[in-house]
Amino acid sequence: MTVIWLLLTIIFIIFTTAKLKWHPFLVLILSAFLVALFYQVPIADVAKIISDGFGGILGYIGLVIVFGTIIGLILEKTGAAIVMAESVIKLIGKRFPTLTMSIVGAVVSIPVFCDSGFVILNSLKESLAKSMKVSSVAMSVALATGLYATHTFVPPTPGPIAAAGNLGLENNLGLVIMVGVVVTFVAVMAGWWWSNRFLNVEPDNTNAVDALDSILPENQKTRADYPYMPSALMAFLPIIVPIVLICLSSVANIPSKPFGDGSLIDIIIFLGNPLTALLIGLFLSFLLIKGENKTQRVSTSISEGLVVAAPILLITGAGGAFGAMLKVTPIGDYLGTTLSGLGLGIFMPFVVSAAIKTAQGSTTVALVTTSAMVAPLLSQIGLDSELGRVFVVMAIGAGAMTVSHANDSFFWIVSQFSRMSVSQAYKTHSVATGIQGVTSIIFIWLLTLVFL
Repeated sequence: MTVIWLLLTIIFIIFTTAKLKWHPFLVLILSAFLVALFYQVPIADVAKIISDGFGGILGYIGLVIVFGTIIGLILEKTGAAIVMAESVIKLIGKRFPTLTMSIVGAVVSIPVFCDSGFVILNSLKESLAKSMKVSSVAMSVALATGLYATHTFVPPTPGPIAAAGNLGLENNLGLVIMVGVVVTFVAVMAGWWWSNRFLNVEPDNTNAVDALDSILPENQKTRADYPYMPSALMAFLPIIVPIVLICLSSVANIPSKPFGDGSLIDIIIFLGNPLTALLIGLFLSFLLIKGENKTQRVSTSISEGLVVAAPILLITGAGGAFGAMLKVTPIGDYLGTTLSGLGLGIFMPFVVSAAIKTAQGSTTVALVTTSAMVAPLLSQIGLDSELGRVFVVMAIGAGAMTVSHANDSFFWIVSQFSRMSVSQAYKTHSVATGIQGVTSIIFIWLLTLVFL
């Protein structure tokens, strides 16, 4: 019955989110209570376990998610995201247009949500496709897959941050970032390879942009829509500085002490703490806001960022509560022993994440739910080391991109802005995300063979 109760819980999560359209926050909280009922957790302990699990994950990761979300929003609203994209194009050139578009997407999606990123960059993508006489379908797939890769693998995107927090990596996000960049490269290459199959294919739904307006984050913008455009240096600073600081701190914390000891190292570790680093990035992003009423606009940006971050925080906290409840049940030991015998290892979190993603559509929900579910099993499946946990985050991310289809808002944004029919979007975008996920998990598995 141990496994049956867990399967019933997973079915409950999938059915209520995918079919009944309940909010994931409510579903995950109810799932925690359901687990307590199934596994007969003492009644007196249930509320405390859920509260501690909810608050524990948000106590640290919560502020990191908020800061990262606000930075992304400011980069989007000030035109910095467009400047970043144009800078990458200048650096790489236009010789390989689809590859350039993939890399543009991967860079921009580090601070900006992938759906917003696609909308912002759509005009740039269309103009490049026209000027270089390349199919807009191929360029759309390249851009979407580039955006999608970093969205699922690289902090400070909220999903990977939340997954890392659930797996006890909140103090080592630098390692998550470094490994995430490597895995992202493979995922981007896989998406780029698939996009090149459509170099001579034209979009088959010319009226698509007029549909589904309600789900679009905002209208697509060009340079002309921004009164003040930042320089390339200023556009990149709010995201590059925190990432560099976090990575330096991770290197400084290595047991071998490559940077040595002393007060300078303490300062590096302090500045590279994700909370401190992203706070620095936040203040750097304020410099992008120009014009009149700057103070008011900064306050408005913070308010809007809090609104965007709120559902992510609630889902993350609920995932922490769900994971905390699972940890006090016998499911960890039982499944760990069983799965170890099957030899699934790193493929287990991938399969669970892919199932949840495909069923309910949200990448963030798949990342949070799966990481909470897998956390109690790490030692049993031989992935309880620091690097092992990082690879689990990557495996969950690979599953969380497998696959984007009609229940995913990103699918509709890509299809509508690219003027593709549902059928064409399935053949291009959905298949591409499936290829990205499978390619990534195979690469991650190979990494585990080498480094674990």
